[in-house]
Amino acid sequence: MADSVRHEVISRAEVVVIKVGTNVLADPTGLLDRHRIQSLADQLHRVRAAGRKVVLVTSGAIGAGVGKLALGKRPTDLAHLQACAAVGQSALMQLYQESLTRYGVHTAQILLTAGDFDSRARYLNTRNTIRTLFEYGALPIINENDTVSVAEIKFGDNDHLAAMVANLLRATLLVLLTNVDGLYSDDPRTNSAAQLVATVPNIDESVTGLAAATKSALGTGGMGSKLKAARLVTAAGGSVVMANGSLDGILDRVFAAEEVGTLFLAHGQDVPARKRWFGFTARPNGVVRLDAGARQAVLDGKSLLPVGVTAVEGEFGKGAVLSIRAADGTEIARGLSNYTSADAERIRGLQTERIAAVLGSVPYPELVHRDNLVVTG
Repeated sequence: MADSVRHEVISRAEVVVIKVGTNVLADPTGLLDRHRIQSLADQLHRVRAAGRKVVLVTSGAIGAGVGKLALGKRPTDLAHLQACAAVGQSALMQLYQESLTRYGVHTAQILLTAGDFDSRARYLNTRNTIRTLFEYGALPIINENDTVSVAEIKFGDNDHLAAMVANLLRATLLVLLTNVDGLYSDDPRTNSAAQLVATVPNIDESVTGLAAATKSALGTGGMGSKLKAARLVTAAGGSVVMANGSLDGILDRVFAAEEVGTLFLAHGQDVPARKRWFGFTARPNGVVRLDAGARQAVLDGKSLLPVGVTAVEGEFGKGAVLSIRAADGTEIARGLSNYTSADAERIRGLQTERIAAVLGSVPYPELVHRDNLVVTG
């Protein structure tokens, strides 16, 4: 059964990012489920045949390696995790290619790390590569480069990666396929009265409070990570569907606008590509904390002046990405600094007319100009 809101979201989705989790692709022992991957490939073909540009963000390399090496369970130390990823990644890609060959579709492997998104040049190169693959009719298949990416294996997950890819491409829809039906009013494993939440207009504290701290034997992310990923996309103007990838035909049903899973609606304006990079993708190089007046000015869309800055943290250069935070540490925005950390420290709290006395001139009246600022909180 389709509803009008879902129908509008799906009908506008020309560029789509689909993320599939380890537990959707693998059985409990870690072996890749060939039948499920073939079913996923069949549905991906139908989504593409409708004229949509599709990117697949896939987990499963480490889980596949666990199965191929007959380890029985996921290792916990870095070296063994990286070895499992190295063994499993080729097996994962081979299965995708075999499953799509009948449709004449070429798969294209792209392995990324957080550093690829921090660097503006590498970020743009990644986007250009994916767009060129669309021209060739290939299916970009993206995964974290787990074999070399130390921080991502320990702290990251592909939910966040998928959200960053969606913002990279300004995709209007991200589909998170997981091993649960969606967001529930409570943990359905412990509360039989828990209800599936069909639509979420805004991801606020009442919504994040519903996330159960759950993790699986093979995956890395729980409901909390999926909500963070969903917020990254919805705050930038995209929508997100979270659904159970274990259900037969789930992608067909999502793109038929059936009421399956949970739909998270865009609650921010469509953010330009450049602002998506520094506002929702690149990791900040430093932090500035604001007084109450500056906080409100930033939230009202005004530039950040030095007078409202109460603290400067970290070492950064001119043009660096800053996390702009309220007095309590809550991030409210991100932006590009007009000053180095050393100069920002020297002029913090000063009225504009006093900057020249400290620096010898006033290169910029603003620490962060409103054109280089995005409200995130």
